[in-house]
Amino acid sequence: MKCSNNRLPWRKEARTLAIWTSMLFTVLLLAACGGGASTSTDAAVVNLECDPNNSATFSECGSLMVALTDADGDFLNYTVDVLSLKLETANGRIVETLPRKTRINFTDYVDLTELVTVATIPPATYVSGSITLDYSDAEVFVEADDMAKAAIVTDIDNNPLAQTELKIRLSNRDPLHVVKGRPALLQLDFDLDASHTVDIVATPATAMSEQFIVAEVSPVDQKNIRVRGPLASVNVDEMTYTVALRPFHDRDGDFGRLKVHVTNDTEFEVDETPYVGSEGLRALSAAGVGTPTIAQGTLNFAEREFTADIVLAGSSVPGIDRDAVKGNVITRNGNFLTVRGATIIASDRRAHFHDDVIVEVGPDTRVFKDGYRASDLGIDAISVGQRVTVRGSIAQATTDAVSPQILFDATNGAVRMHVTHLLGIVNTVMPGQTDITLHGIDRRRVQIFDFSGTGTTAADDADPANYEIATGNLVLANFAAGKPIVAYGFPTAFGTAPPDFTGRTVIDYTDVRSVLGVGWGSTGTLAPFTSMGSDGLVLNNQNPDIDQRHHIKNGPVLIDLTTLDSNTTIVPRVTDRGLFYIKSDDSLRQYSDFADFVDDLTLSLDGATAARSMHARGKYDSDTNTFTAYRIGVYLLEP
Repeated sequence: MKCSNNRLPWRKEARTLAIWTSMLFTVLLLAACGGGASTSTDAAVVNLECDPNNSATFSECGSLMVALTDADGDFLNYTVDVLSLKLETANGRIVETLPRKTRINFTDYVDLTELVTVATIPPATYVSGSITLDYSDAEVFVEADDMAKAAIVTDIDNNPLAQTELKIRLSNRDPLHVVKGRPALLQLDFDLDASHTVDIVATPATAMSEQFIVAEVSPVDQKNIRVRGPLASVNVDEMTYTVALRPFHDRDGDFGRLKVHVTNDTEFEVDETPYVGSEGLRALSAAGVGTPTIAQGTLNFAEREFTADIVLAGSSVPGIDRDAVKGNVITRNGNFLTVRGATIIASDRRAHFHDDVIVEVGPDTRVFKDGYRASDLGIDAISVGQRVTVRGSIAQATTDAVSPQILFDATNGAVRMHVTHLLGIVNTVMPGQTDITLHGIDRRRVQIFDFSGTGTTAADDADPANYEIATGNLVLANFAAGKPIVAYGFPTAFGTAPPDFTGRTVIDYTDVRSVLGVGWGSTGTLAPFTSMGSDGLVLNNQNPDIDQRHHIKNGPVLIDLTTLDSNTTIVPRVTDRGLFYIKSDDSLRQYSDFADFVDDLTLSLDGATAARSMHARGKYDSDTNTFTAYRIGVYLLEP
């Protein structure tokens, strides 16, 4: 996708395409069937003709489904308020798609996307828009010495960000067409990692942002989707139910209607009772209109149908009747669990981040597990490393010498065990098992986890240097010693290891996603590459202008580009779509064709224009020192 119909006049035209923002997160704008209209009082907003109370005009309107997600980064929490998301037609009409502001934590959405609104809007060709973010009450934390540290987000002049508006102008080749009865798709990407430079030495830490936004008409990266909101209706015969969308942890407002499809394999937990398929729908119907729900599943992009894999409803929804806490168990002492990276979802106030929470469980604590349909689990199933959502009540807050600790009572509550994500390096492979050097669990370093008590004896406790994963019938043919591995599954029940973990999905080193980042300082470099062509870019790894950013993160492995024996070759993937963009101080140009991107880059690096930084996402082959990218971004400092 390009931002103009030819490459020569873009220097003037592209300056209106984007302004910088403090992160790079994903917004999927999907036309689908639904309701909900804007309640904005902005005089420029002309969404009133799609008022659902006006049947004459409402029936002719289109519909827009909006979702948010984020790429992987080193932030532990990044919570801001989204005040507005407006779209503009070719003739200047502006439509607000958010009925009210919503508060979001972008670090929640590394592995999934959350639907935000289903807005009914006039049929038109939309060519631009804007998103307004409010940092006045932001909660931002980064990891420093394996602990959470508060951070302030600043602009490039080190001024704290307040309210920021992102301007969006779509490509002339790829405008958003919204028409009655025909779906459309647009994706806007924000990336926390690529758009921030974090200083953890300062107190509070600072996250200097280089703000930008990238738009696509088709996503290059697809994730599971989460849908929240009170129940509106159930149709057992159709195997569907409809919710009044209410995203994130919002307790009020109506963000539109969405139909959720279920299958005979969809798992339900309704008021802390498990069901499957149509039984779950009937239980949901019995719970009644207005029952809170959360569903996680997949979106069929061709049909624009959302199908749920797991549905929680009623008292099973965190923060409804009781308080809740989400995070990973880093240590267990009897019936006391320390949950780190915790989000506290209180029943009587807004959700907030607190790094460590002490949770007490007991014999009356109900235990559920994603993918496990029985209800016979006990608290011994909860082991170190496990990602959990705990429902109960905040008992009291105490203060030790380091940081506040919150005590959480779940003795008469419930714990849901979620699929947990491991990163490591393969040690050995054998039938049904692989042993790894464990580096991280759900993006937290393994050093924070205390595995005492996980084994049948102390000698059998899980050892990060030789962490044993039961792989069953999963294919491990591509694994080799010393290569990175990613595994999704569950830690073994407490006190019963080995093995230490049961893998549901294991990703070998050929498919482990990698991130490349390199910077050339505030003044940049005139020669970032030794060669540029339609077959790839060759990075100058020994460029003397390279600053502190010069690494490839290959799963858990951090590779210093400057220590490699040869220059790194960056090539586009050929099996699927790619996204390539060039950003400068006040413009953004993006392409779906790598050759067009290289042509632009070659013209831009004319001996006077310097490159400041580059980021790429894809897969890295250490044997050939080749990075195969599905996304590449280059930041230029134009003279």
